[in-house]
Amino acid sequence: MLDISNYYEQLVIDQLWKLNEGSSEPLTRAFLEDVACLVLNQLPPCYVRNAADKSANLTESQYTQMMDAASKAIRQAIELVHRRPHDDRET
Repeated sequence: MLDISNYYEQLVIDQLWKLNEGSSEPLTRAFLEDVACLVLNQLPPCYVRNAADKSANLTESQYTQMMDAASKAIRQAIELVHRRPHDDRET
């Protein structure tokens, strides 16, 4: 298997982790996974072999744009998942 990953995955996971830590009530794993999937499907893929190499080649402006895009997509996904929680959906 190739050793590649979507750079946005770690950005999204990091932001969700911080959101969960700051929450007065811990978010469920299912909730976080649903949000992460919705977010990553909204963001453009950015595949890398090494996240450190990608970070080293991003300008501050590019990194800020990526973080802002992830934050916006997270807010939208949270609203959507709150409207239709995982437990309320048919499998």
